[in-house]
Amino acid sequence: MFRHSFFFRAVALCTYIVAVSGNINAVCDSHTTSIPTVEEDSLYSSLPDLEVIAPMHINSSVIVPQTLGGHELEQLNSHNVADAIRYFSGVQIKDYGGVGGVKTVDIRSMGTNHLGVFYDGIQLGNAQNGQIDLGKFSLDNIEEISLHNGQKSDIFQSAKDFGAAGTVYLRTRRPKFAPGRRLNLNATMRTGSFGLVNPSLRAEYKFSERLNATVSTEYTYATGRYRFRYRKIFSDGTLAWDTTATRQNGDIHSLRAEVGTFGRINEGHWHAKAYYYQSERGIPGAIVNNVWKNSQRQWDRNFFVQGTWQKTLTPRYDLMVNAKYSRDYMRYLNPDTTLMYLDNRFYQNEYYLSLANKVEITPQLDIDISADWQHNTLDATLANFTHPSRHTILGAIAAAWHGGPLRAQASIMGTFVTDRNRLGSASATRNSHAVSPAVFASWRPWEDHDFHLNAFYKRVMRMPTFNDLYYTDIGNAKLQPEYATQYNIGARWRRYFITTIWESAGVTADLYHNRITDKIIAVPKGNGQYRWMMLNIGRVRIYGLDLNADTRMAITSDINLEGRLTYTWQRALDYSDPEDNLDDAGTYRGQIAYIPIHSGSATGAFYWRRLQINYSFIYVGERWHNSSNIAANHEEPWYTHDCSVAWRQPIGTTTLRASLEINNLLNQQYEVIANYPMPGRNFKLILQYDF
Repeated sequence: MFRHSFFFRAVALCTYIVAVSGNINAVCDSHTTSIPTVEEDSLYSSLPDLEVIAPMHINSSVIVPQTLGGHELEQLNSHNVADAIRYFSGVQIKDYGGVGGVKTVDIRSMGTNHLGVFYDGIQLGNAQNGQIDLGKFSLDNIEEISLHNGQKSDIFQSAKDFGAAGTVYLRTRRPKFAPGRRLNLNATMRTGSFGLVNPSLRAEYKFSERLNATVSTEYTYATGRYRFRYRKIFSDGTLAWDTTATRQNGDIHSLRAEVGTFGRINEGHWHAKAYYYQSERGIPGAIVNNVWKNSQRQWDRNFFVQGTWQKTLTPRYDLMVNAKYSRDYMRYLNPDTTLMYLDNRFYQNEYYLSLANKVEITPQLDIDISADWQHNTLDATLANFTHPSRHTILGAIAAAWHGGPLRAQASIMGTFVTDRNRLGSASATRNSHAVSPAVFASWRPWEDHDFHLNAFYKRVMRMPTFNDLYYTDIGNAKLQPEYATQYNIGARWRRYFITTIWESAGVTADLYHNRITDKIIAVPKGNGQYRWMMLNIGRVRIYGLDLNADTRMAITSDINLEGRLTYTWQRALDYSDPEDNLDDAGTYRGQIAYIPIHSGSATGAFYWRRLQINYSFIYVGERWHNSSNIAANHEEPWYTHDCSVAWRQPIGTTTLRASLEINNLLNQQYEVIANYPMPGRNFKLILQYDF
């Protein structure tokens, strides 16, 4: 009773603080959001006697997300979501190499489990290990990717949206029909290095003005074989070996199928989706102890159905309902009896329901009340497995003030979790709860300039996963939740031009400090070399700077240029054990594993009529694969240059687009994860036909 009353008192206090800010006198925004296109600029230039004043676009978000959408995704030589997210600042990708290699994302060094990934507004879950393999999600059916630090600025959302330290939103393509058309078809064929065969098909059908549907399917096959150079140097500088080999057991067969329906109702809309993915892949493994080939394999089957219904019930009250069911299957096979023969199968189920209510208190003040329920189960063929289940209740109240130069949000979320597990006739129950507050603010000092100062504070909890708690002989059922506290200050500036060749330019900068406490880490257990246990002994302090800049130029009516730069500086230090002195090869105040101090990216695009030339560059600075920052753990910086050329050819009422991609142009030999060599120079030919 105490924790519930505390939660609601905190909610009331949070709401009161934001409501008091209504006393600030301000002038509401009067600018439109229209941005002139290239065609509009051409029209204006044909009227020399007219003086054209462009309307200013003022972004209303408290914290503006990093976004890639539309033709920006086409510029990148990326096939899946993980490859595209590499171009955001503050993001680290763990890539285990090859077409089928697992790819996970870490935001601002807080760990993969603190990042929420939302697919069409509903979170993708994995109660088993908390990690989402973004390599499974192709860009063929993705319309926009956005990365939000803290949380999304729109408070009208599910309670889950308030519960992560950062969020990635994947929005699938919505059907768009030209006048008189009812059917759109897109067929794509990719082929190239590593034996790649990758056809896909997307169909959109318009049943009526209020109902349409999409079907998207994709098949991927690749051998995953590529040559690489491998050098090993001992800590004293002597060369252990220098050889060239071929990466083995990196093949993949996968199939993805999605069906989506989109409808409009009076004062509202709805959409529903069914998603299916299956794959069989080899796990090439790490190259250690002169072992160059592994035989482990993995099978995955992922299925979910989900839907969203949203309606304005009164002029001041909106209701949104989200629902989802998912079932995941994974089989892992290690036939190597010299290590340990394993043939394990895992089955996950998830049920989810969410209600969000938004009320307009005044024209400047909105209140949102959201409640979520989720149930997860996990079964496995492991010996002595405890068959855990988890009930989660989430409740959130948020307030948003959006008047004049000040925009502010405050939210508080309560999390109540009940875990049950059983072993034979014995069963156990554990309860966990937490309160997660957040405050965001943005201030525009000058009304005539799109310049904003912003700041936020947020504290979130992440529950231990089922593997952390219950994995046989490793899990620790006494684990406590892990907490992340975030502080951020930043500024953003954007300007749109009409009278020069510059169309737009923008810069954002953010300074941040994150603190991780009760971090869940694996530590050796007893004297066994391969025996580990999960414990809450980790503490991390993170200091960082993110910079982003972009611009667009219209040289002539036919020639356009676009550019984008990102840079990240991070010091992510391990404060877990003060007695583990870094000077004596310890870990205290060492840079944590795989977090570069410096990293960045650059992309550019040149458009001339139907021709498009793209270039992208990624740089990741020195890192260590252990918090003990000694020479033996040092990882060299790496970088890649990618480029592509595309031509779009109209054929009657249809369009053919052909493109050639060259990735890792300079044939850089590098590793994202130690002992997992990445591909060198490789090619891809893509044909897309819209009809």
